[in-house]
Amino acid sequence: MAVRKVTAKSLIDYTAEPAVLKAIESWQRWMMVEKNYSQHTMDAYGRDLASFFGYLGNHLGFTPGLGDLENLTTTDFRGYLAKRHNDGLSRSSTARAVSTLRNFFKFLDRHELAHNAAIKAVKTPKLPRSIPKPLSEVEAREALLSIGDLHDTPWIAARDIAILTLLYGCGLRISEALNLNVEDVPDGDAMVITGKGKKQRVVPVLPIVLDAIQYYLDLYPQRLKKNGPLFVGVQGKRVNSGVIQRQVRKLRAYLGLPASATPHALRHSFATHLLAGGGDLRTIQELLGHESLSTTQRYTEVDQARLIKVYRDSHPRARN
Repeated sequence: MAVRKVTAKSLIDYTAEPAVLKAIESWQRWMMVEKNYSQHTMDAYGRDLASFFGYLGNHLGFTPGLGDLENLTTTDFRGYLAKRHNDGLSRSSTARAVSTLRNFFKFLDRHELAHNAAIKAVKTPKLPRSIPKPLSEVEAREALLSIGDLHDTPWIAARDIAILTLLYGCGLRISEALNLNVEDVPDGDAMVITGKGKKQRVVPVLPIVLDAIQYYLDLYPQRLKKNGPLFVGVQGKRVNSGVIQRQVRKLRAYLGLPASATPHALRHSFATHLLAGGGDLRTIQELLGHESLSTTQRYTEVDQARLIKVYRDSHPRARN
């Protein structure tokens, strides 16, 4: 039984023949270097693949090699999906697992390591279509005004206000906001953001956002390095997303907000409120950094749902 760590950062072990382990190592290097996948995505893919190989070893009764991967049938793959279902794993988790397998086997095929057509016949589990859950304009405003009340240290309170103002005012992901360095703060009214896959986009920055950031910088007791993190914790290191998520959980209880009120909900609110105010989908797509317009189109469903609710609550005949 051959087991080894695939990358210096990976703690995932794979049970497979040496040739397969070498292929996995090349696959992960390709994802990291060529595709610019984040470490979070690579770890998720790695866990999915390790789970598959764990199943495969028990299913076949021996440690699989590249030739065994070529000979897998749709029945073999469906057996893996059936096991995940029986283990109580969610459809969304299994859908990602199928995506991982397709990604890996496509890599094997392109690099002439193994050819398996059966994986193409495996269907991804259908997922219920979900729509974003934004805050209302009033709730978003209250969140920004109140987050600072949850901490007694002035500069930390100002930091949290600045972060939430960035999420709502610029539509950033929490990771994008926390990855900013001091030198990224613009002098003008636009900022370059590095998003998923290290893809960059330009987002406009409202004066209220810049004011919130500057207020935090003015209160911070030391001078932050220009090439260092913009948002730091008490130890002076880049603040972790878990810290902000914990503060937002406290904020939910403080304001009586729903469980869907997360840092990411402020990004949803940014898009939804722009759309409601007359913003067009293509522009919102660019501001959010979505690759596909279909991802952005989910916000039209949110706006339609809002309009229907307003109609039902307001029209005299709708209440009869």
